Amino acid sequence: MLFREAEYEDLSDLVQMLFDDPLGQLREDGHVPINPAYLLAFEAILEDKNNELIIVEDKGDILGMLQLTFIPYLTHIGSWRCLIEGVRVHKAHRGKGLGTQFFKWAIARAKQRQCHMVQLTSNKERVDALRFYQNLGFEASHEGFKLQL
Repeated sequence: MLFREAEYEDLSDLVQMLFDDPLGQLREDGHVPINPAYLLAFEAILEDKNNELIIVEDKGDILGMLQLTFIPYLTHIGSWRCLIEGVRVHKAHRGKGLGTQFFKWAIARAKQRQCHMVQLTSNKERVDALRFYQNLGFEASHEGFKLQL
């Protein structure tokens, strides 16, 4: 397996992975060709040194994806945090330990970037995902809020 930054050629597969999910079907656009807004977001991620869109692939097949955002904070004595979002594992590869390997890799990457904390959010409807994160050692220590604009 290879963990690497996403490339333009991966974008269509990544959008389909986001769409291929009960919640994703409510908020993503699965049409082909892909919505140009995805390309604009992808380019912004590539240009930002504090964002990395990472995929895991095996023999040319994309098995999963996540986005790492590195955030400087004044709190915790001016530390950095790594925010993990947009986590997806292709449905054909779930339950085989891939997610655990992917998160170990992501946490190691956060340590490379001198982060003192890794944080994430997950929709409360994703019961399996919540259990997965807790099994990795993540604690639901804060209540999160979102405001749709």
